[in-house]
Amino acid sequence: MTTKSVIVALDIGTTKVCTLIAHKTPKGLDILGVGSHPSNGLKKGSVVNIEKTVESIRNSIEEAKLMAGIDDLDSATIGIAGNHIFCFNSSGVVPVKNKEINQADVDRVIEAAKAVLIPSDREILHVIPQEFKVDNTAGIKNPVGMCGSRLEVNVHIVTGKTPLIHNLIKCVEQAGLAANSVILQPIASSRSVLTQEERELGVVLIDIGGGTTDIAVWKEGSLLHSQIIPLGGNHFTNDLAVALKIPHNEAERIKLAQGTVVKDGHNDSFITVQGLSGTKPREVPLSFVAEILGARAEELFQVIRDVVVEKNLQYEITGGFVLTGGGALIRNLSELAEYYLEKPVKIGYPMAFGGMTTAMQHPKFSTVLGLLQESRHESEAATREEKQNDEPDMFDKLGKTFKNVFKEIF
Repeated sequence: MTTKSVIVALDIGTTKVCTLIAHKTPKGLDILGVGSHPSNGLKKGSVVNIEKTVESIRNSIEEAKLMAGIDDLDSATIGIAGNHIFCFNSSGVVPVKNKEINQADVDRVIEAAKAVLIPSDREILHVIPQEFKVDNTAGIKNPVGMCGSRLEVNVHIVTGKTPLIHNLIKCVEQAGLAANSVILQPIASSRSVLTQEERELGVVLIDIGGGTTDIAVWKEGSLLHSQIIPLGGNHFTNDLAVALKIPHNEAERIKLAQGTVVKDGHNDSFITVQGLSGTKPREVPLSFVAEILGARAEELFQVIRDVVVEKNLQYEITGGFVLTGGGALIRNLSELAEYYLEKPVKIGYPMAFGGMTTAMQHPKFSTVLGLLQESRHESEAATREEKQNDEPDMFDKLGKTFKNVFKEIF
């Protein structure tokens, strides 16, 4: 097993830092090690304390390395979110020089779509083609080899604030790894959770993390819209802690073990909560917990519904909504979402592949598993491009060889 065949994914979230180490095989990926450590230096997806973030990343990496039995790691693919992320759609058009479209034409039209004015403190993270148009023919996914005189493209552009991106990269580098690529987290989560059929049909992925909720809207295999909402699982926990006057850890335990967002027949019971240090445990009605968590869930789904309506995407979502992320498993959350969003809603679990344990088939691992798959996808694309670039050189060498042979003969 060579260093080049080992890939690393790093999900640096508000509540946890998760590291996955995998081995690329001809059949796909084989997970070798996983490490997870509480995240102490981020707020709403952005680094607020470099020292604490570096320590959390380093501990997560060391745990994964120990499990994988690997000492040397070079680089990692890292995920990014945060309310500094801004995404929008753009388009570009170029004339086709040789009537037949080649890869150079595709590169030129994507560059034309990128030529938009963005603030000096921002940089482009992704330029994702949605569809190409050749002359008057729309809906083309790959125009290479087609004939035409005019090539147009619609793209989805993801930008982030340069200082915040560099702070995240700096933390990873100080932890001992280079950042070979930075990927928007909802794109990664979509890769691990959504099937190709769902992306074609039209769905909204809702990834509820600790500090943010990330959404990605897919239709006909293309990313129509993505957005980071600065509201996540920690807001549910904080609401419980304040309303019940209990420590944050106790509020998190209640949310995961007994929390619900809908009042039902089981809400007549009482639960025991441990108050602040020095106070006695007390009984709290479960209906009160449901009221607190339900109010925050209603706010979240109202924001998502407003985003969908504002972007005029409600008619594109044939397949409904998919909830994933660590905050998606609060009891009855999908039922409440279905009521507010007025579309089918389901919980999205990561699709299994080599080396995955049952424990990893959990929504909280959706992002890091998607980062691993995105890293493999990018690596394979780069390899294919290298081979394509090498082919002309090979033919040139063959041509020169034949010329020299003919010169010697004649």
